[in-house]
Amino acid sequence: MTHARTRIFSLGILALSGALALSGCASAPAEPAPTKAAATEIDVEHVQGTTEVPLNPETVITFDMASLDTLDALGVKVDGLPQQNVPEYLSEYAGEEYLNAGTLFEPDYEAVNAAEPDLIIVANRSAAAYEELSKIAPTIDLTLDWENYLPSFRTNVETLGEIFEKQDEATTALEEIDGKIEEAKEQATDAGTGLIVMTNAGEITAYGSGSRFGWLHDELGLTPAIDDVDAATHGDPVSPEFILETNPDWLLVIDRDAAIGESGSTARQVLDNEVIAGTTAWQNDQVLYLDSVPFYVVMSGLGAVNQMVDQITDGLK
Repeated sequence: MTHARTRIFSLGILALSGALALSGCASAPAEPAPTKAAATEIDVEHVQGTTEVPLNPETVITFDMASLDTLDALGVKVDGLPQQNVPEYLSEYAGEEYLNAGTLFEPDYEAVNAAEPDLIIVANRSAAAYEELSKIAPTIDLTLDWENYLPSFRTNVETLGEIFEKQDEATTALEEIDGKIEEAKEQATDAGTGLIVMTNAGEITAYGSGSRFGWLHDELGLTPAIDDVDAATHGDPVSPEFILETNPDWLLVIDRDAAIGESGSTARQVLDNEVIAGTTAWQNDQVLYLDSVPFYVVMSGLGAVNQMVDQITDGLK
C-alpha cells in the first residue's frame, strides 16, 4: 500500500527572529503573522519503503504501464518509458520525442541517468530494478497487490494524484469507475460459474481467487468454477480435459501471445477442439475472449480498468 504525506516548510524561525529584534520598540508596527511557504515535496510510502519526491516533478520516467496509463488519463506529462509493446491506445508514447528507457525488466540505466529525471516509477515487472534506479533519482514502487486488486489500484491512482496535485481529477475518475464496478457486479454475480484461463504458446493456464486475474472473482463476484486453482502469477497449467471436468458456465480467455505480439496459435485456435466443445460455456456460446492489452500488459491504470470493467459488463450480458 502506498501513501503520500505532504511536507510543509515553514518560515516561522525567520519570522520569530524578526519579532524578537523589534520587541523592545513599543511604537513599532505589529509584525505580520508568520507565513508558510508552499509545499515543495512529499514523502511517498510505497512497497519498498518511503521516498522523498518533489511535488509536480518535471522529468518523469515510468517503468510501469499502469502508471503511464493513469498519468495519461490525469493529463500529466511523462518523459520516458520502455517503448517495447506500448499499448495501441497509448501509442503516442512510442514516438521519438519520448525517451526509450530500456525494457520493463532491463532498464537502460545510462539513458535514464542522462535524462536527469525528477521521479522514476517502477512496479510489478520492474520492481527488481528499484535499488539501482534509486541511485539515479527518487524512485517509487507502485507494485499492485493482486489479492487486494481494486484497493491497491485506487491507492496507486490517489498517490499519483497527490504527487502531481491532481487529486480532484483522480477522485472524479475513481468515482466513475466505482459506478461501472457496481454494474459489473450485478452482471457477474448472476452469471453462473466462471473459469479464467490464459493461452501462451499453445499451453493453457488457469487462474483462481487471489491470482493476477482473481479480482474478477474476489471483487466483481463471479463465482469460481473450481476453488483449488493455484493463486499464482503465472497460473496453474491445465488441460482441455480439466476444463471439461470443471465445466464452467463462462470461460474467460486471455491470449498472452497476442498481448506481447508473439505469432503462433491464437487462443481461439488453442481452445477450438472437441474436448472444450463439450463444456457448457462452449455450447452456450459463453466463451469470452478478453482484451489481453489491458488485462495482461497494463493490468491496472485508469484507462485499463475502465476497459476491463466495461468488457466484463458487456460480455456477461
